[in-house]
Amino acid sequence: MVKKIYLSILIISILALISAYFIEYFLGYQPCNLCLLERIPYALSIIIILANFKFKFNDKSILLVLIIIFVVSALLSIYHLGIEQGLIEESFVCSTKDNLNLNKEQLLQELQKMNISCKNVAFTIFGLSLTTYNILLSVIISATLIKIYAKQK
Repeated sequence: MVKKIYLSILIISILALISAYFIEYFLGYQPCNLCLLERIPYALSIIIILANFKFKFNDKSILLVLIIIFVVSALLSIYHLGIEQGLIEESFVCSTKDNLNLNKEQLLQELQKMNISCKNVAFTIFGLSLTTYNILLSVIISATLIKIYAKQK
């Protein structure tokens, strides 16, 4: 049962990253900094699950690590959704180095970068931002893992 869950999460994580990179590189939508951070839990879960398939770690430990990863993913996405909806102000993660004293060359370099605002939703599916889908996915995965973890001896 646990191995099937790991395999399901592995497939979901791979598909999530492929989708994100497809939207970025083939459809041309640039991600904001928080969108990039929201990819990390999927990459981590892939690494952890593949390592577990190879080295056979303790299931309870792996479940706990995956729970932490996806709870953090859900919280990060909820924060991002709050910014998208205008409930929370953009933080330093979303902005450029506007608080620093930049010389002329640094300012030109910053202006040449394509800094995408975290509050602007560039891509939606059925009217929902990818952040919203990430919340749903992270909460479902977290809840499933917590349920399995509670049944482990």
